[in-house]
Amino acid sequence: MTNFLIEFPNFNLFSTPLLILVIQGLIFAFLLFGKYKKQKSISYLILAFILLITCYHRTTYTIGFMDWYDTYRNTKINYYLVNFGLIVIPLIYFYVKSITVSDFRFKKQHLWHFVPGIIYFLIKVIILIYDANQPGFSETQNGYLVQNFQWKYVDPFQSLFSYIQMVVYIVLTLQLYVTYRKNIQQYFSNTYALELNWIRNFLLIYTVLFVYDIGQTLVDIAITELSWIQKWWLQFLNALAIIYIGIKGYITNTDKLKGLDFNENTAVVFNSIPADSKRPLSEELIGNKQMVSDYFDQDKPYLDPDLNLITLSRKLKMSRSQLSEVVNEGFGKNFNDFVNTYRVEAVKQMLKQGKQEQLSLLGIALECGFNSKATFNRVFKKLTQTSPTEYLKSL
Repeated sequence: MTNFLIEFPNFNLFSTPLLILVIQGLIFAFLLFGKYKKQKSISYLILAFILLITCYHRTTYTIGFMDWYDTYRNTKINYYLVNFGLIVIPLIYFYVKSITVSDFRFKKQHLWHFVPGIIYFLIKVIILIYDANQPGFSETQNGYLVQNFQWKYVDPFQSLFSYIQMVVYIVLTLQLYVTYRKNIQQYFSNTYALELNWIRNFLLIYTVLFVYDIGQTLVDIAITELSWIQKWWLQFLNALAIIYIGIKGYITNTDKLKGLDFNENTAVVFNSIPADSKRPLSEELIGNKQMVSDYFDQDKPYLDPDLNLITLSRKLKMSRSQLSEVVNEGFGKNFNDFVNTYRVEAVKQMLKQGKQEQLSLLGIALECGFNSKATFNRVFKKLTQTSPTEYLKSL
């Protein structure tokens, strides 16, 4: 017993960082569970499971570098450390979907995405039951089926299938995100707070880790067998990713679309058609265009930083599709550029009137309907090809 206490746990350069990061990740996972319990937003629940499973996966290496396997030579822990990668991959997809699709609901048919992971888990259970009933099982670390069936056939197939699955789900998830980014340009006048750059980083992290994993596997199989220490870096990077994802996932408001009529069934990505296109506009479209133009000139709805396609269509007593047609075909812009063109012109007018003597550039921008400095600077340069400061100097 004394020998066990000396050898395990071994807090060294490899085990300690993983242990600390995994514990931190578990804390964020339970914090996210708590946030889900309070706010009932499924995105927090999904992310909590992603963190929990990812932390669980690091357990194999954490206890390995702490000398568990060398100390307890007949340990059965390999039977209980199941790879849930086939579960995590669709969870990543549904996490992004729960944020980018308004009022997303997890339905029974979504469970089909997790069938491969469930099948793999059941196979692991069968292997455990079979090996546990073989003579001499208590004296060995890995039984007959683990060595002759799992390692030879199940694990290689599971790895190959998970790589294929990851490619498919990364593509599907990126499509969700790209479509979302395009749609918010058609629905909202201020999009900075809605752009969810954190989701872009989230997807980038998992894509990089996936590519790193494939590269490491190919090197291990085709070039040279990697040591446990060389494989440690992938586990360390995964553990670092846990902390970033846990922090950003916890502090980011993922309910920005809740309550809005903006979902996968009604959201349409419109292609802007140049206003000077040779295709003639219908009389109805010309009339609606004039009505919208008059409304913007007289009532100045663009001064409302929260203006969006839905609220504007209600004020104009037009359907959303009608208003979209007017903006896209009549004015040759997406909704975001259309509204911000008025805001930029309002800023330019205030600067020409010398309002910068009483207000800062940001103050003027806020007066004209922008909701942040970042949005103002980016939009102003996009529409005028110059920064607000440079434009002010030119006056």
